[in-house]
Amino acid sequence: MAAARHTSRDFSALALLLGIAVLSVPTAAAAKPQAAVPPTIPEPPPAVLPQIETIIPDSEMQSDVPPLPPEGDGALQSPLGTIEQFEQRLSEPLAVEGVAPANDPELNQPLPPLQQFDVRPVELAEPAADAGSVEVRYAVQLQGLEAVDALAEPNLTAQFRSLSALHEGDGTAANEAMLRARLAEDVELLRSIIESQGWYSATIDGQIDPPASEGERAVARLRVAPGERYRIGSINVTAGPTVPPSLVKENLPIEVGEPIIAQQIQAAEATLQVALPQNGYPFADFGERDVLLDPDTYLGDYTLPVKLGPRARFDGIETTGDLAFGSKHLQTIARFERGELYDSRMVDDLRQALIATGLFTTVSVEPRRTGIPAGDGTEHATMVVTQSAGPPRTLAASAGYGTGQGFLVQGSWTHRNLFPPEGALIASAVAGTGEQGASVTFRRSNAGKRDRTFQAIAEARRSDYEAFKALTARLSARLSYDSTPIWRKPFTWAAGAEIIGTVEEAFDFDAGERRKQKYLIGGFSGEVGIDRSNSLLDPTRGFRANLLAQPEASLSDSVRPYFRSQLDASAYYPATDSLVVAGRARLGTTLGIERNELAPSRRFYAGGGGSVRGFGYQQLGPRDPEGRPLGGLSVVEAAGEARYRFGDYGAVAFVDVGQVYADRVPDFSDLRFGVGIGARYYTNFGPVRLDIATPIARREGESRINVYISIGQAF
Repeated sequence: MAAARHTSRDFSALALLLGIAVLSVPTAAAAKPQAAVPPTIPEPPPAVLPQIETIIPDSEMQSDVPPLPPEGDGALQSPLGTIEQFEQRLSEPLAVEGVAPANDPELNQPLPPLQQFDVRPVELAEPAADAGSVEVRYAVQLQGLEAVDALAEPNLTAQFRSLSALHEGDGTAANEAMLRARLAEDVELLRSIIESQGWYSATIDGQIDPPASEGERAVARLRVAPGERYRIGSINVTAGPTVPPSLVKENLPIEVGEPIIAQQIQAAEATLQVALPQNGYPFADFGERDVLLDPDTYLGDYTLPVKLGPRARFDGIETTGDLAFGSKHLQTIARFERGELYDSRMVDDLRQALIATGLFTTVSVEPRRTGIPAGDGTEHATMVVTQSAGPPRTLAASAGYGTGQGFLVQGSWTHRNLFPPEGALIASAVAGTGEQGASVTFRRSNAGKRDRTFQAIAEARRSDYEAFKALTARLSARLSYDSTPIWRKPFTWAAGAEIIGTVEEAFDFDAGERRKQKYLIGGFSGEVGIDRSNSLLDPTRGFRANLLAQPEASLSDSVRPYFRSQLDASAYYPATDSLVVAGRARLGTTLGIERNELAPSRRFYAGGGGSVRGFGYQQLGPRDPEGRPLGGLSVVEAAGEARYRFGDYGAVAFVDVGQVYADRVPDFSDLRFGVGIGARYYTNFGPVRLDIATPIARREGESRINVYISIGQAF
């Protein structure tokens, strides 16, 4: 065998050129008789030289093998022979030291041409049909998990059944081989489930019991012997010192002595991975955990390598990519200042704010090391914002219907960044049974400060309602701090000014008929709000309150100042997981002017889908001699709803109450009630609402049934 390590370099060259070689060297061991082995189709052997090295045991190495000289084997350094010499050596019999040449003359004959080889594929006989091809009906029995289920959470039996291949097969397999494959798969599944809860020494076996009699089922049986449950013996997080020193310990919620539960350990690591960047370590890098189990003590030593990286403070903001706006505006949107300790929550907030602008296809915010010291053992970290600007234009439309108000369709075109940064131009139009108009709006979002919005509006509108007819032009400006669907702001405010020119038709009591009259109105507005609800369009808990104050003046003939104000409040209480009880109230008043001197469009009205359901739009309150609503100087409203939701659908029962008064202060007399039911379809942008209501103690001329359709809850 030792001679096999020293074959000629010609053999080595042949092996390298052909890629494979077959070498058969008889030895003393090979002379022993061998059991008959059925012929098999050989697989290609690995490369010859590594195979020779691995098949020669060290015990068979000869001590008299001459070592190579220090300068190497000179034969290997000599030039290769010609191709003719190589072909000549191929035709000569292979001589191996210690092995006699073969005497079979067939071995010395040249190989036939490749074209004469029989290359037909080998055809294997079809296996004979047997019982394995017969469909098998079976039952599943799991034994031994009772004690484990009492200690584990979640229930392991239920978890196994939800993932089991045997249970998924629903008691039927195409043949016995399939049944055995499912059983083997479930054994491994069961092992994984049990080990994930700390039972690493469990013994699991499975067997198939044939049917006891014809017509009965086979039984796939799994037996579990859980053994001892492993617990955490020690916790070693190989991180450097932190500030504060207890940062790692307080944010890795596992303790020595607890069972080794994979899900809890992963959750603990996730908590630490979140906590470190929130406390100034944006570059922390986590290695792979290691749990070393001791089968003698049933304890596991937990090790987690962590490279903290430097403690960092916010530096400036850089931006790259296809820009929607520059780094200066990014700093306006960010809630952090240069020099503040790094907090990943502020980074996430900036990322969400950028997404909320609607100006990006993709956007990312990542810290980058600068190596510049920032004091207290920290260094500055630059925030790199990578932008990919998206389409800035949007088309939108909405529609609704209300009894008395009729159909209403609104559409808009918006360019959200026509005047960067975040300067939007909005063109909108409304077409409805009682209202038509168009407007142009300039809106600057994050105007000099995060979440502050400035907008200017030019509007022309025609109104044709039973209460009044008007042709109105309006110019207004407004600065506001508002809630959005992403950020629920507990406190909001707005301030604005407007000037209105309108020609309106209303009943003139002095003339005893309806007449057109011109009004010029100028005024200011201020608004404050508190919002403790949990949703903008579909609140289920909390409350809201909003106060609007509008000092105005009639400028038609002489300056006649007056003051309008309105208070709205609502509350929401989840009685059960599916039932929400909601209520609202409204109180409005106008001081300093008589009703007949006030433009009809600036008076209070009640009735309709957003007011007192059960009555038509603007139908409550005083009426003129022709029976048309006059509006009033004060209003009071209230409503209560029970909202029941099941999946994407919901049902609502409600009662509304309200009245409009000619006096400045409501006296709560002659309150009118409406009751009804509604249906809701919940979408990802809010519920679609259909309400049907009827008035209580219906009076002559009032509709028996009133229908309201819109998006969003009534309040």
